[in-house]
Amino acid sequence: MDDKSGNTMRVVSYNLREHTAKGEIQALAEDNAVDVLCLQEADTNDIPESFGEYTLAASTRNNRLGLAAYYRAERFELLGTQVYALKKSMHDRVMSPAHERLLAMHLHDRVSGQDVLIGSFHAAPLTASNALRKKQVESAHGLMRALAPGVPMLMVGDFNYPWFHLGLKKRIERDGFTLTRSSTPTYLGYKYVKGHFDFATSYDLVIEDVVTLPAGVSDHRPILVRAQGLATA
Repeated sequence: MDDKSGNTMRVVSYNLREHTAKGEIQALAEDNAVDVLCLQEADTNDIPESFGEYTLAASTRNNRLGLAAYYRAERFELLGTQVYALKKSMHDRVMSPAHERLLAMHLHDRVSGQDVLIGSFHAAPLTASNALRKKQVESAHGLMRALAPGVPMLMVGDFNYPWFHLGLKKRIERDGFTLTRSSTPTYLGYKYVKGHFDFATSYDLVIEDVVTLPAGVSDHRPILVRAQGLATA
């Protein structure tokens, strides 16, 4: 894969585990030469507006622990962002509100001359049902499509969906999306709960691979998504 062709995007997703991994984000972005960094469980009052080559696109404001996303301004122009509330789980209703579960960015790629949509997503926790999480994923896809119809899309994040991926895969394929899991399990929090919690869904892009990166202080390991499809003019 030729990263210099303008045809490859490098996107990292990382759940910071209640913001405990905040000190790792700059090295994570720079060491992996990412184009976009998507975060979950970030204290959005305690993140930088920029660092190195990266600029904050947007963050959630109403969640105790929310979403944030950075982009490499040298490559991308930010055309717009939107934060979306998705259907609440019982956990969201009883505990601290966490209804803002999708952050979408509309970017223009200066290299290829094309637009792309990238979303940072955090599904309801394991206390919710897979049926609810499927609805959240479907809703997130629909909201992103409405933001910029016909534009290639990539959504990454913590899907909280460690088992029975086939059902989710079939559900989203009906809408033209592809689900791609990380290369190895990403969740390290509990002895008996391990799996591929963090992965990617895409539309009109080719996912070359989704690589599980080395563990930091979070209970999630970051993932690196390499996507092709923004062909040069």
